[in-house]
Amino acid sequence: MRDDLIHNPTGGMPRLLEIMRRLRDPETGCPWDIEQDFASIAPYTIEEAYEVADAIEREAWDELKGELGDLLLQSVYHTQMAEEAGMFSFDDVANAISDKMVARHPHVFGDESRDKSAEQQVQDWEQIKAAERAGKQETGVLDGVAKGLPALTRALKLQNRAARVGFDWPSTDEVLDKIVEEAQELRDVQNDEEQFEEFGDLLFVMVNLGRHMGLDPEAALRAANAKFTRRFESIEAALAAEGRSPKDSDLAEMDALWNAAKAAEKGA
Repeated sequence: MRDDLIHNPTGGMPRLLEIMRRLRDPETGCPWDIEQDFASIAPYTIEEAYEVADAIEREAWDELKGELGDLLLQSVYHTQMAEEAGMFSFDDVANAISDKMVARHPHVFGDESRDKSAEQQVQDWEQIKAAERAGKQETGVLDGVAKGLPALTRALKLQNRAARVGFDWPSTDEVLDKIVEEAQELRDVQNDEEQFEEFGDLLFVMVNLGRHMGLDPEAALRAANAKFTRRFESIEAALAAEGRSPKDSDLAEMDALWNAAKAAEKGA
């Protein structure tokens, strides 16, 4: 047992790896940690990545260190389980990403010239990734787009892949026409199964509109969520000043308070 390392506040990465090893020890570890597997930990990995993004979006720099640590722990957790199964070690993980970064930046680590635009670098990056996919026998245009991505992000990536081979509307006009068409189809359907499908189609086309406008749909929806939260909290604050809560109000009053919050934001 390496208790000296575990309790060393400057132990760095070796300390974290040892802590995870001890947590997963079948005889002396934590019962909850021992019971986990890749599938059960995966949702926490996604959640921690979003918490990192949230801290950055809020510019909560005092929180970012902790959130990055939580995300790092997820990599350590998955790697420990892989090591127990004889698949790979943490060094293997670190070497794999290092190899990838070196291979994808020949203009930094190889003989290629750095005298290229950011746009050219993106094109070169995509060519390198395409070659990597071919090496994995991913020959389809859409192969390799992770199914576990958030739905809006995955829709954007699928559309970008299809657009590279010419499967795309030429302008936003056609996309807007398609939105009108999909909205009408949603209005016309009669059963829950068809509503589900048509609603998904409408969301997919909305992502395409954002793509044509150069907007990230995931970021745009996060911003809309934040705006909704701010304005609803303004409603709650206004009602609380009178000793009331939303359940003591009605839609007409809350709508008026919403509009007041909106006007205040725009006038700021």
